[in-house]
Amino acid sequence: MKRAQLLFYIIAMFLFIACDTDENNIEEPLTESFIFEDGFETQNNLLDELFLSNGNRWSTIQQTDPSNATNEISISTTEFNEGQNALYIFANQSDSDLSKVDIEKNGLNIVSGSKVTIKADFYIVGTESLENLLLIDLECCSCWDPTVGDNYGSENQCPGVRLMMSGGNDYLSIERGKISGTTIQQTNIAFPRNQWVSVQWEMTMSDNENGRNRLIINETEVINQAGMNMPNAQVFRDVFLNQGIDFSLQEPTFYERVQIGATANPTAGNIELFVDDFSIKVE
Repeated sequence: MKRAQLLFYIIAMFLFIACDTDENNIEEPLTESFIFEDGFETQNNLLDELFLSNGNRWSTIQQTDPSNATNEISISTTEFNEGQNALYIFANQSDSDLSKVDIEKNGLNIVSGSKVTIKADFYIVGTESLENLLLIDLECCSCWDPTVGDNYGSENQCPGVRLMMSGGNDYLSIERGKISGTTIQQTNIAFPRNQWVSVQWEMTMSDNENGRNRLIINETEVINQAGMNMPNAQVFRDVFLNQGIDFSLQEPTFYERVQIGATANPTAGNIELFVDDFSIKVE
C-alpha cells in the first residue's frame, strides 16, 4: 500500500493527554466518502516530501518537546515494513510539558453514520512500560464552543477518540475521555515489541450507544463493542453545566483531523517507534 501521494478535557486523569489546535494548516474538507493512504515513501529521504502544496499527502507535524530535550521525527531508511521508508518517531519522557510528536492529516469530514477504517503498522522499540502512550487521535477542533474559548487551555479544545496503551502496560485500547466516555479496554493481547505490528481500527460513528468500535491487532480481533465515539451535545452541555458553564457543541459536528505517532507520551520513559503503511477510509 505504498504511495508517494498520499470538553474541556473531561476526565482529570487524562487532563494533559491531548492535542493542540492548529489554525495555520486549514484545508478544504474532503468529501464524506474517501480514502487516504501513505507509506511514507520519499525520493530523497526528506521529511518535507510528505507535505505537498496540493495537500495530497500530510498536513503538518505536531511536536511539543519537554523542557530539557528535543523530540525527533524523520524518514527512516533502515527500518520499514514495505518499500524503502517509514516514519521514525522519538518522543522523550515528559516533564512539566507533555511530550508529543506526530504527523497530522486534516481537512477530513467524518460525520455521524460514517464507517471509518484506520490501518497502520507500528514497530515499537524496547520492552519498557507503554502505559498511557497514545498512538492515533481522531479529533474535532471545530466543534468546540468559541464562547468558552481557551479558558481551559488549548489541550482541551479538540474532543475525540484515541488509541492508547492501557491495562497496566501495553494493551492497546480505545480511549474516549475527551468525549466524556470510558476507555474500551482489552487485556487479551499485549502489544508485541521490536517487530512490525498491524493495527486496524474500525468504527461506525455515533454520538450515542449505537456506535460500533472494533480493534484488530495482527489480524486478531481484540475489541468489538457498541458505544459512542463522537461528541454528544447534551453530554457536553451537562458536563460543563456542572462547572457553571454554558457550553454549546458546534454543529455540524465532524472529525476533521487524524494524528499518528506518539500523539502523547506520558509514560515513564522515552519512546522510540516507527510507523508505516497508514490508511484511513471513510464510507
